[in-house]
Amino acid sequence: MITKDILPFIPQRAPFVMIDALLYVDDTTARTSFKAKADNVFNEDGFLAEAGLLENIAQTAAAGAGYNALQQSKPAPLGYIAAVKNFEVFFLPAINSELTTKIVTTGHVMNMQLISGKILLNDKLVAQCEMGIFIEPADS
Repeated sequence: MITKDILPFIPQRAPFVMIDALLYVDDTTARTSFKAKADNVFNEDGFLAEAGLLENIAQTAAAGAGYNALQQSKPAPLGYIAAVKNFEVFFLPAINSELTTKIVTTGHVMNMQLISGKILLNDKLVAQCEMGIFIEPADS
């Protein structure tokens, strides 16, 4: 595990933080863990809703990018979900389930980071998608 203090790497703050720990990061990959509590804003009848799953994938990408930027003494970049493609939810995880999320950067187009993300619960695929994340230019 790299760190449980993920707030320096992401712009989100409570109650919208959807990752707990940064487990692994390199130039193209990031892996996080997350356990949604009962007071999570995306708790729907005891399950983490689809919107929470999407946000978890996006924040995993943000944590990887933020970690890499800070390692180069640069500020963590701001990013916004610009596109979601092939979003599949196989089941909604129960609140208090320990999720592991992995993203892989598949490309860059101008200010857009393209990623593929997967969320697992005990090695069972919960959800997956491809996502385009607009990265705000540093001079903005």
